[in-house]
Amino acid sequence: METETLTGRGTRAGRREWLGLAVLALPTLLLSLDMSVLYLALPHMAADLRPTSSQLLWIMDVYGFMIAGFLITMGTLGDRIGRRRLLLIGAAAFGAASVLAAYSTSAEMLIAARTVLGVAGATLMPSTLALISNMFTDPKQRSMAIAAWMSCFMGGTAIGPVVGGVLLEWFWWGSVFLLGVPVMVLLLVAAPVLLPEYRAPAAGRLDLVGVALSLAAILPIVYGLKELAKDGPSVGAAAAIAVGAAVGAVFVRRQLRSADPLLDLRLFRSRSFGAAVAAMMAGAVVMGGMFLLISQYLQMVGGLSPLRAGLWLIPPAVAMIIGTLLAPSLAQRIGRGNVIGGGMAVTAVGFAVLTQAPATGGAAVVVLGMVIAVIGLGPGGALGTDIVVGSVPPEKAGSAASMSETSGEFGIAMGVALLGSLSTAIYRGEVTVAEDVPAEAAAATRDTLAGAVAAAERLPADAAVHLLEPAREAFTHGLNAVAGLGAVAMAVFAVLTVVLLRPGRPSGEHRPTGQGTAQEPEREVERAAAP
Repeated sequence: METETLTGRGTRAGRREWLGLAVLALPTLLLSLDMSVLYLALPHMAADLRPTSSQLLWIMDVYGFMIAGFLITMGTLGDRIGRRRLLLIGAAAFGAASVLAAYSTSAEMLIAARTVLGVAGATLMPSTLALISNMFTDPKQRSMAIAAWMSCFMGGTAIGPVVGGVLLEWFWWGSVFLLGVPVMVLLLVAAPVLLPEYRAPAAGRLDLVGVALSLAAILPIVYGLKELAKDGPSVGAAAAIAVGAAVGAVFVRRQLRSADPLLDLRLFRSRSFGAAVAAMMAGAVVMGGMFLLISQYLQMVGGLSPLRAGLWLIPPAVAMIIGTLLAPSLAQRIGRGNVIGGGMAVTAVGFAVLTQAPATGGAAVVVLGMVIAVIGLGPGGALGTDIVVGSVPPEKAGSAASMSETSGEFGIAMGVALLGSLSTAIYRGEVTVAEDVPAEAAAATRDTLAGAVAAAERLPADAAVHLLEPAREAFTHGLNAVAGLGAVAMAVFAVLTVVLLRPGRPSGEHRPTGQGTAQEPEREVERAAAP
């Protein structure tokens, strides 16, 4: 049965809504699990498919960039065709693409499959979050529901390494993608029974030109950044970034002038809305890059098996879940801005610990640093999402949810690309290879640590040790540098977040227009930011 209007504001959710929340947690769990298990599968995949360093980055990044590129479109599309309907379409597509990725026979095929997975994944996240805002209209219940939903996302990170490690211990790397198939089947069966349908009663037309402009802005910039990381400054890379930036300016101008914008940029007139989005994106950037580097460190520097590396990654994921679940109660006592900003300060301390990670025997130091870092970031994800979703009326929930998820997914993808590229650049600048190493092995070692590990397996034991020691040291130095950069960034954003999310209304802030009268967006933002 479809629902076109919400019940009165503040209506408390019942048993069906909470069961529906459990169903909505399934795709959330899967999306995070899919990313975490891929980190562990990376060395095995690299050894089998032998991707170049550029292809390896695309395998990791294209999924997140497709999600980020299409989230706004899918959030708006869900408002028009029905959020539950879009969720089911995305679930079916995600399951099919998972099978394609699992049986990929080349790097190009896997990149294509990951692209489809990203587009399908973009239908899932805004639909789940928008439906939560429809099902939980009581502010306190909504905060709890979003914290629980966010914890499930972190739960995927926690169980992903363990499940992925078991699969990689007994099966081939492609098996990690097949995890999505039973989850999507269960969602397809349960969603029609437990989830309501919602469509915006007066939704405007879908801005197809805006969709094209958003992709034409994001993808050239990403390509340019990757080329800069791969080959250094070049005319082609600079031109790609310039084209993307120019198209992005056109996109922003079009959205500000459109009566039915794909991305309602007027929401950023709210100080709290903009600060919440910025905080979530900043946290996603640093964590996206660090999780990639840490998983590689444990396996290729620490020499751990995928299963043991997965077990070492459980404490950080559990710490993030704890921080997320504690966020609503802490915010009621000291205010959301203080909780989010204070958490970022804690994260800066964790990254400072990671700058001390050694090239040998450093697993405990790395995990300790990650535990401290992620327990501080957990509250920002839950509270920031609640601020964003709670600031708009029901008919805008899909668009706001997509904006929230875009900041996170795009941040993760940018973190993997930028921080991964920075680490790679440092590695290539510092790694040394003995003259007696075969040319093919030397080239692979100079490219990536994964290439060095694969090359060492084909060398005698003594030669392999001499090849890997400098490679592991160079990789660790890159990790240390990225952690130091993350510590500085988190310290800066901690101060900015506390200031921008302080209680009270700044002068010159206006309620975004064209949002109806279902609720006052600014009043909601101020209420969310106040202690």
